[in-house]
Amino acid sequence: MAEEILVKASKLLEFNTPVIDVSLLDAVINLMYCGTGEIQRKAQEILTMLKENNEAWTRVDAVLEYSRSLQSKYFALQILENLVNTRWRRLPRDQCDGIKKYLVDRIISISSNPSLSEDEKVFLNKMNMVLVQIVKREWPKHWPTFISDIVGSSRSNESLCRNNMVILKLLSEEVFDFSSGQMTQTKANHMKQQFCSEFRAIFELCQHILESSTNVMLVEATLNTLLGFLVWIPVGYIFETNLIESLTAKFLSILPFRNVTLMCLTEIAGVTFPKNAPPAYSSTICRLFSRTMQQLNTVRLNVNMLPPHTNIPEAYAMGNDNDQKCISNLALFLSTILRQHCKIIEAECKEKIGELLGTPFDLAMNYLLAISEVDDMEVFKICLDYWNWLVAELYREPPLTNPLLTMNLAIQLIRKDSLCTRYHYVPYLSRLRSVIISRMAKPEEVLVVENDEGEVVRETIMDTDAISLYRTMRETLVYLTHLDCADTERIMTEKLQNQTNGSEWSWKNLNCLCWAIGSISGALMEEDEKRFLVMVIRDLLGLCEQKRGKENKAVIASNIMYVVGQYPRFLRAHWKFLKTVINKLFEFMHETHEGVQDMACDTFIKIANKCRRHFVIIQAGEKEPFIEEILASLNTIICDLSPAQVHVFYEAVGYTISAQPVQIVRDNLIERLMSLPNHTWDDVILKATTNVEILKDIEVVKNLVNILKTNSAACRSIGYPFLPQLCRIYLDMLNVYKVTSENINSAVTLHGESVLKQPLIKCMRAVKTEVLRLINTWISTLSSISESARIPELPSIYMSFVPPLFDTVLFDYQRNVPSAREPEVLSACTVLITQMKEKVSEDVPKILDALFGCTLEMINKDFEDFPEHRINFFQFIRSIIVNCFTALMLIPPAQFTLIVDAIVWAFKHTTRNITEIGLEILDRLLDSFSTKVSPDMAQSFYQQYYLTILSHLLSVVTDSTMAQVAGLTVFAVTLGRMFRELEEGLIKVPLQGPGQVKSNVEYVLEYTFELLKKAFPHLTDEQVRIIVQGILSYDNDVEKLKEHLRDFLVQIKEYTGEDTSDLYLAEKEQEVKAAMEAKRRAAEAVPGILNPHEISEEMIEEPMGNGPALNA
Repeated sequence: MAEEILVKASKLLEFNTPVIDVSLLDAVINLMYCGTGEIQRKAQEILTMLKENNEAWTRVDAVLEYSRSLQSKYFALQILENLVNTRWRRLPRDQCDGIKKYLVDRIISISSNPSLSEDEKVFLNKMNMVLVQIVKREWPKHWPTFISDIVGSSRSNESLCRNNMVILKLLSEEVFDFSSGQMTQTKANHMKQQFCSEFRAIFELCQHILESSTNVMLVEATLNTLLGFLVWIPVGYIFETNLIESLTAKFLSILPFRNVTLMCLTEIAGVTFPKNAPPAYSSTICRLFSRTMQQLNTVRLNVNMLPPHTNIPEAYAMGNDNDQKCISNLALFLSTILRQHCKIIEAECKEKIGELLGTPFDLAMNYLLAISEVDDMEVFKICLDYWNWLVAELYREPPLTNPLLTMNLAIQLIRKDSLCTRYHYVPYLSRLRSVIISRMAKPEEVLVVENDEGEVVRETIMDTDAISLYRTMRETLVYLTHLDCADTERIMTEKLQNQTNGSEWSWKNLNCLCWAIGSISGALMEEDEKRFLVMVIRDLLGLCEQKRGKENKAVIASNIMYVVGQYPRFLRAHWKFLKTVINKLFEFMHETHEGVQDMACDTFIKIANKCRRHFVIIQAGEKEPFIEEILASLNTIICDLSPAQVHVFYEAVGYTISAQPVQIVRDNLIERLMSLPNHTWDDVILKATTNVEILKDIEVVKNLVNILKTNSAACRSIGYPFLPQLCRIYLDMLNVYKVTSENINSAVTLHGESVLKQPLIKCMRAVKTEVLRLINTWISTLSSISESARIPELPSIYMSFVPPLFDTVLFDYQRNVPSAREPEVLSACTVLITQMKEKVSEDVPKILDALFGCTLEMINKDFEDFPEHRINFFQFIRSIIVNCFTALMLIPPAQFTLIVDAIVWAFKHTTRNITEIGLEILDRLLDSFSTKVSPDMAQSFYQQYYLTILSHLLSVVTDSTMAQVAGLTVFAVTLGRMFRELEEGLIKVPLQGPGQVKSNVEYVLEYTFELLKKAFPHLTDEQVRIIVQGILSYDNDVEKLKEHLRDFLVQIKEYTGEDTSDLYLAEKEQEVKAAMEAKRRAAEAVPGILNPHEISEEMIEEPMGNGPALNA
């Protein structure tokens, strides 16, 4: 049966018959939705072909009239919508009017029925959307009466009126919210002006409905439509009518309208007054605020509002969806109005009562505090955003500007009649501190957490939203601490006591408290911090002793480590405490419970980094620096750690060693630190010298990977002084690289590329990768030493390290099969060139020969394969152009052309970061040719590549899918630069060739015109001419050029007919000419900027004789 339908389905594509077989279409669409596999695919293919046919729209009316399938009708509307969006202007006027009339009649017919099914509502909404797309193209020129038509018809039928409200809301959104990228700027501005000029009739209709209608669904639709209007309507309609009175007094307390009314009030609360706004506007805002609070505070029969005694967190948890939305909308309203009009509301309340307590403001603050305790993260974020703003504003208010001079706010502001606003917020801020501390988010450093099953496990995924939340909460709590440090300390102390006495004990409560304690590091005075921290650590250690069970102890240990790691200032000032903490961390490194060792290592590295100097000096009461004790017990400390944890430990110790200023002592410390991995390394190398086959043993290979990672970890923190250790293993390391690579190649030759997935081969590749990473890590450290110290060292470093590296790595990379090439080779060369700069210029041709061609072959087939090689390759090209550009002058022209091609390939990528790198490389390339080479060489470059680059750039900019990858702004910057170089006369060579008669500017404008006209033949000559002229006019204004290009992307989506008046091309042309004239006037104001032949006659000086005589 299905096959028979598909055989007949080809008739749907025959447009020489007068009618479409609607029942056949219904059957095919049913197969597409209900079929499976090949049947569904073929049905989809036929329907796609039908939809894409230019004549398909002629079948729409029959489908809408006779089809029994709502899915078929929806499909027909999609065809009609595609026609409207792409070819409407091509249709004859009578066809446009016919489609428009048909659609309006159908909408009126359907929407006049008050009892529609849900499917019919979906169908009606789609018809509304298609009508709005037509209105965008017809109104006002071809449908000047649209607003009066829709307002007039609304008074005849309440059901029809409700649908008209939906249409007006959709049109408002299309014009004011979504016009960017859908309409040209000029068209959008005209439609906005037209909407505003005809808005009175719409507003009066809305008022009439709100005042007189008893139809709940109509009133709700009107309020929703009004909500869309409030974003843009002139403020007079809001503040000079009875709208606010109607919303607060009539609709806020009615359950079906409560949420949409709150949303309307929030939009009004967010309105920014114009500078010349009358004082009455401020009074109106205060009245809005007071009446809203009054409505919330009123308890009426059968009215479900939120009186002050309501337990809001409980009400939210027990409430239905509408109740929860109400609380969320209330939070939005309060945070918006208190932030936008804070001073007005404060002043009004204080003027009437003399203080804020007991006022609507007081009520609002208590509501917001209660909502902040709701167990919903999105609701909490709304409140937090306001609290963060408020405490920052209070902190900045004089006289509290220097945190070192901060005193207890209650002491500082003893007088009740103080003019300082902060006094009035004291009770609210104290409660806020408790809320923030109780809900503190998890910091990024913490690894031990409670999972959904209530088990304590290590956190392995970095949740960026959670980190962002923590940072906002931390900032808020820091401000709160500065405003009253004593109150913050009191609350934290009480909560910690409740943990130790068990009244509030839970993992969650302890975690939040300790995260909060850690977050205020640096906000207390040093003496207060010392006293507070000693008490906290003492109580936490006591809690750890008190609690039974490994999981409880793991949570407490995690928190102890987090807290101490957050207070390096205290640790630096108290050596004995620091030593005790470090020894405690070493104990935790033997605790095998999930995550504790990770936390210990991570805390150790944080402390070692911030307190490094204290490890390498002899402290009072000590016989030797603490680093000596650590190195003496090294094996004992790390014996229970995993390899990854050992690497963290080595990096941490490296930080302490880097603080030792005496070279001979530092070298000795490095030697002792690396003694364990060096012993294993020497043993492997010794065995390999007698039996190279040992390097095929997977355990040996794993050991090598681990040793190399340990070296890299230490090198990262020690930096350039790691040189003696690197020298010790360097040549052996390169030999291991070479042998390992040969082993991999042999395996590939024998078993094919599939062998690369085997565990042993993967480990061997890891050895090669880690060798390169270690070299990269050390070379990168050259930037950390001063220029004066680095320059004398570079020649010897270069001669010692680079030739053997190149001999080992470059040829190996080139000869390997693509999937066996290490992307780190490209990174190594990038780092080397970045650090050595011109020193490496002579070797650049050799590097390019080995890496460039074979890598380009790997990545130029598509945009997906070899992603690591891809990004590293373009970074490699960038490093050459930025750091040793002159080396490119030494390579053959054909290879240079390939580099330009690669840059073009980069900015055509579908991956944002590669596109951005490509444009940056192009920008650096143009910079270099304008400043670093001879004029002849620069002109030769422009003559050969300028038009090629420009054409490729235009092909990306005019492709909406590609332009969206990195955004129009970055492309506008580069395109503007290319036209500026042309306009400013930097390109002197004739781009057309020796026989060129026109100027370069004229020729390139003509070239661009022809290029775009060929690519988009459906556009008129006038459209293309204006876009080309606009690129030149706006080449020095990125924002305007970006919008100009966006307008072009809008225009290329549609076919235009003879009438292009609604594109406002003449107006756009005037704007482009004005921009060009403004540029010219700016150039004329600076003598010498313009070429003498470009200066207008009026500017030419009077003939000689009027000026001073020349001396003989």
